[in-house]
Amino acid sequence: MRLRIIIASILAVIIIAFAVALQSPKDIRIIDAATSKGISDKLKPVSITNVFPAGTAVVNCWFRWNNAKPNTSITASWHYVTDDIHILDYAFDIPRKAGAGGVSLAMPTGKDLPAGQYRVDLKKGKRLLQSLTFRVLESS
Repeated sequence: MRLRIIIASILAVIIIAFAVALQSPKDIRIIDAATSKGISDKLKPVSITNVFPAGTAVVNCWFRWNNAKPNTSITASWHYVTDDIHILDYAFDIPRKAGAGGVSLAMPTGKDLPAGQYRVDLKKGKRLLQSLTFRVLESS
């Protein structure tokens, strides 16, 4: 009887371990993300916000990731939600297994982002990793 209990316990542990392994992420995960006014030399967000003043020409999307294979390709897909306009897709490679970095939406010199709601989606292929929204205010 005691042997049966030990065997049943061992089988239960193996089944639980197998179930956890199946649910564990095997691919890149975004573990933190924010929109900000800048990104420092140490790859930290500067002035985190999701509301930008009128006259803003650059918005940064900062993020931290883990569990990536080096050179994993990610796409930042920027959208102007107010008028349902896809602005652009920017593809880039993640250089290491874990780290931080960012991408920016920048207007040409002398131009500002139009007032309204925006969204940036970070994707690997078709899989959405993170989505952030932000707003640019009307000029007063």
